[in-house]
Amino acid sequence: MSGTLWLLPVALGDTPWQNHLPTATRDAACRLTRFVVENAKTARAELKRIGHPVPLRELAIEQLPESPTTADIERLIAPLREGHDIGLMSEAGCPAVADPGALLVRRAHELGLAVRPLVGPSSLLLALMASGLDGQRFAFHGYLPAREPERSLRIAELESESVRLKQTQIFIETPYRNHALYNALLLACRPKTRLCLAVDLTLASEQIATRRVADWKAAPAPDLDKRPTVFLLLAD
Repeated sequence: MSGTLWLLPVALGDTPWQNHLPTATRDAACRLTRFVVENAKTARAELKRIGHPVPLRELAIEQLPESPTTADIERLIAPLREGHDIGLMSEAGCPAVADPGALLVRRAHELGLAVRPLVGPSSLLLALMASGLDGQRFAFHGYLPAREPERSLRIAELESESVRLKQTQIFIETPYRNHALYNALLLACRPKTRLCLAVDLTLASEQIATRRVADWKAAPAPDLDKRPTVFLLLAD
């Protein structure tokens, strides 16, 4: 028999596992001894936090390359074909969402192998839930261009698309560039466009606010420096 690929959500920050994981998800992770992860260091920290009963040095933890090749995927999925279960872990949140682990899941389906997603935190859905923006029609765009004028042009495109499709646009940024993106949004977007900033989700320092761009401009600049942030906009 072939193994099962378990999709294991992890914390969005340094919090007790009980704050973000159901017991059933934690227990499933603790039964596994083989893992494919986005980042080995943070995966070990997460497994330690949930109290995995096996010493970390005895677990098989394989790191997934940022741009995995076909050979990488075949090598990583081989234990599944041999009957071993594998846990797939992202660096934060849900695996295979804005994460190269999706390629492993795709290959598992191509081979007819079992895939089991487990319940846990998704920063994108938590942000959308709390934004008050349109939760019926939305799109996630990953990272926007880091440089100008490409970044502002892309923001204008997303705003126009939001008007045309009546769609919430969701995107993220490397935390140290949050302020640059925030400033670009205030310059590029229309005054009435609604902008939500969802910062440090699930952490004690969590802050979520939705305002029109004109109101963001009139308020003191938020503290976004090196803080994981999900940006959402909805234009009328």
